Amino acid sequence: MTDHATRYATLLGQTAAISWEELQPHFARGVLLEVAPELDLIEAAIAVTQDDAAQVGLWLQQGQLAKVDEDRARRRLEAPAVALWAVVVAPWVLMQERPAER
Repeated sequence: MTDHATRYATLLGQTAAISWEELQPHFARGVLLEVAPELDLIEAAIAVTQDDAAQVGLWLQQGQLAKVDEDRARRRLEAPAVALWAVVVAPWVLMQERPAER
């Protein structure tokens, strides 16, 4: 496997379903990032771990990656049934809405 494929597989194995309630402490610490549904959560995590400033900056500018602020947190509280995925890439925790089950 290539280095990228190995890193991808490792992070994928560390990704799990999680509730908003479990993510709240990370929000309170200011280390929670939300990844837009159209992005690959693992690719975003890899870009963060590799300090890919150009890619991360572009996603931030386009709103595809964002620090969870109070408005986003409030929306999560209002929709607790929304399924989420998360992966930790210290010091950050990246979360993303899971696609609806069919």
